Amino acid sequence: MSVTFFSLFVQLLLFVHIHASPLNKRATYDIIVVGSGPAGVIIASRLSENSARNVLLLEGGGPSYWVTGGREQPSWLAGTNLSRVDVPGLYSTIYSNPSNNLLCQNKIRAYGACTIGGNSAINAGLFFEPPASDFDLYFPTGWKHADVAPAIARLYATQPSTNKPSLDGLYYEQSGYTAAQKWLVTNAGYTELDLNANAAKKTKVFGHPVYDYSNGQRGGPVISYLQNALKRPNFHLQSGAWVQRVVRSGGTATGVVVDIGGTTSTISLNTGGRVILSGGALKSPELLMKSGIGDPAVLTTLSKANQLGGLPASQWINNTAVGAGLFDNPNTFIELSSPTIQAYNYVYDNPIPSDASLYLTKKSGPYSFAGGSCSFWDTITHSDGTVAGVQGGLGAAGYQDYTNSMTVTMNIYGTSGLKSTGKVELGGGPDYLPGPSGSVYYSNPQDAQDIATFIRRLFDALPGTGITPLNLNQTSTVAQIVSYITSGTPYTRGQVNHWSSSCRIGNCVDVNTTVIGMKNLHVVDASIVAPLTVNPQFGVMVAAERAWELIKNLK
Repeated sequence: MSVTFFSLFVQLLLFVHIHASPLNKRATYDIIVVGSGPAGVIIASRLSENSARNVLLLEGGGPSYWVTGGREQPSWLAGTNLSRVDVPGLYSTIYSNPSNNLLCQNKIRAYGACTIGGNSAINAGLFFEPPASDFDLYFPTGWKHADVAPAIARLYATQPSTNKPSLDGLYYEQSGYTAAQKWLVTNAGYTELDLNANAAKKTKVFGHPVYDYSNGQRGGPVISYLQNALKRPNFHLQSGAWVQRVVRSGGTATGVVVDIGGTTSTISLNTGGRVILSGGALKSPELLMKSGIGDPAVLTTLSKANQLGGLPASQWINNTAVGAGLFDNPNTFIELSSPTIQAYNYVYDNPIPSDASLYLTKKSGPYSFAGGSCSFWDTITHSDGTVAGVQGGLGAAGYQDYTNSMTVTMNIYGTSGLKSTGKVELGGGPDYLPGPSGSVYYSNPQDAQDIATFIRRLFDALPGTGITPLNLNQTSTVAQIVSYITSGTPYTRGQVNHWSSSCRIGNCVDVNTTVIGMKNLHVVDASIVAPLTVNPQFGVMVAAERAWELIKNLK
C-alpha cells in the first residue's frame, strides 16, 4: 500500500468514525462535553483515557479540517486532501471569503467559529505560553503557575508548535520583520528572543510568532488530542448537535436537550456522570442562563419567553457572576509604510503559482504560515505598582484605505491588567442569542491611557527607520492617541474576538470548575480564563489540561 493511499485510507476511516456512526439517543453517558473547541476537545479526550467512562463530545457545527470531513477548498487545492482550514496561509481569507460551513450563523451576536475545532479551526494558530506571572497574579489558589506547570508540560508533549513553520526551514515575507528589528531592537531597546523559550519575559521583547502547526499544516487539538480520542471505543463525537440547555434536578445535571437535524431530544447522563460546557465565553454563559442559572432578572425574561424549558423559579440558581467579567483585547490598526517593506496579499483563489506550488509540493513558502512576521510585548507600570500588558504584531499587508505594496498593518492590543470588562448579554427574541455588552472596551479610561502610552513609545523610536505611520500622525501626543483609539473608525475599537473571563473561577465556578450551586456541571473553556498577556489559545488549552486533573478525581 503506497504512503499516499495509506494516508487517504486512514483519513477515510476517521471520517467514517466521526460522521457515519449515528448517535444512539437512548444511550447514556458518563461524560457529556458541549463544544469541540480547543478546551472541549482536550477535556473530552483526556477524560476518555479512562476506558470505564463513556464520553460524548457534542458539536453544533460541522466538519472543518479535511480529516474531520471538511471539504471546502479553493480550486488550487483540488485533488489534495487539504481543506481551506488545513492551509495556514488561508487564515485571513476567512474574512474576505467567509465560510457558511465554519462560522457561527445566527448562533451568537459576534464573530466566531461553530465547527469541529471551534476557533482553533479559523484563527491564526498563534501559540504563546503565558508568563508565570499571569497565573500567579490573576488566578486563584489551585491555579497558580506551580499548579498548572504539569498541565503546561503535557500540552507541550501533546501539541506540536513551531516558530519556523515552513518545512524547508526558511522564513518568508520577512521585510516587515527586518524593518521592525531595526525599529524595535536597535532603536527602542527591545530584546530579540525565542518567545516561548523565554515566556516569562514580556517587557520590551520581540521575536518570530509561534504557531501550533503540524507538518506544514494547521494543527491544534483536532490534529493532536482528537485523533487519539477517536481511537477509543468509549469516545463518541457528534457534530450538528445544538445543545439548548442542561437538564437538571435541583443541583444535579441529568442530561442535555439537543437539536440534531431539527429533531429535539434529551441525552441522559449516567448516575454519577458530569456535563461539561466548553462552548466558549459567549455560548457557555448562554447555556447556563437557559438552564436556569444566572442573574434572576435575566432568568425572569427568559422564562417569560419560554426559554427555560418550563423550569419553575423555585429551581433557579441565582448567580450574577454568570456572564460577568467578559473580556476581549481592544485592538488598534496602525498602517505603516516604508520603501523597505514589501506587502504580501494572501488570496483564497489564484495565489501566485510559484507560491502555490511551493506549498503543495513542500509545505513551504508564504502559505505555510498565517502571515504575521513578528510579535512584540511591553508593559506599563502604574503609580500603584500594578502592571498592564501591551502587545503588537506586524501583518503581511495593509488594510482598508492603505493597501499599496509598501504598507503593512501593525496590530496593537491591550492584554493582562486592563480594567475594562463587560458581560454576556442575551439579545431579544425569538432566540435570545449571546453577545458582548458595550462596556467591554475602554469603559475604564486607564486602558486607553496605557495603550496610547505604548503607541507613543513606539513612535518615539521611529526616527531613522524610514517607517511612516499613515492613519495616525507620528507626532501625536498621548492625549491625541487616546482620542483616536477610542473613536469609531475602521482602524480603532476593533474586536479581536479573543472572548474570555465570563465565568470566572471563584465566582461563577469553583476551583474544580464546578458551576456554583451545582454538583456535576462544569465550565471548561475561555470563560474561566482570566485576561492573559498573550493570545489566549495556549492558556485555554492549559486550562483544559488542568481541569482534567481536577475533574477526573471528583466523586
